[in-house]
Amino acid sequence: MANNNHTYNESKNNVSCWWVAVTYIIIVGLLISSVPSNMQSSALFSAVKINPPPPRVKALYTANPGTVDDRNHMAASNPKWAQKTITLPPHRRGCHLITPKIVKEIKQDLSEFKCGLAHLFLQHTSASLTINENYDSDVRDDTETFLNKIVPEGRSAPWKHTLEGPDDMPAHIKSSMFGNTLTIPITDGQLNMGTWQGIWLCEHRDAPTARKVVVTLNGI
Repeated sequence: MANNNHTYNESKNNVSCWWVAVTYIIIVGLLISSVPSNMQSSALFSAVKINPPPPRVKALYTANPGTVDDRNHMAASNPKWAQKTITLPPHRRGCHLITPKIVKEIKQDLSEFKCGLAHLFLQHTSASLTINENYDSDVRDDTETFLNKIVPEGRSAPWKHTLEGPDDMPAHIKSSMFGNTLTIPITDGQLNMGTWQGIWLCEHRDAPTARKVVVTLNGI
């Protein structure tokens, strides 16, 4: 009999807890339904909303620009540009080292740059620029031999564009292979190339002609 009473009391307690839970759910539902739909999300979660801290920007230069030294520092840090068109004398067909000529022409402007880039642009479609060995001239001769072997020339060649001779179309192809632009870093007023690197002009036509290179300097 005692066990039956215990079971009855336990069931009664479970029913009471169930009704309390149901009543709580109904009350919460009524409260939520009374809030406009566009405010329910913000009303429920506003308590846990966390605003991110404002971004911190670290100033690279915060000195007072009113002093002479500060103005000079700021002027030296501003990017600057220089540009010059260099005319190269006619070269025979082949690869030629032109670093001394280029450096001589831009030396004065180049000395004003602490850090930057030098961009060289060749204004022609039958010659090219590249960077390669600056010491042994055999490297330049071998490069010319290589180009002539992989780009056929003469009557047996399949080219249609031969208006200016059998070397016409091969010159255009070789120009595209090496390209007509170079970009070289500037460090402390000098072209920052490797010890054995040099700027080459590759002339792909049989008839020598003057070539123009536009050099653009940019940096600080």
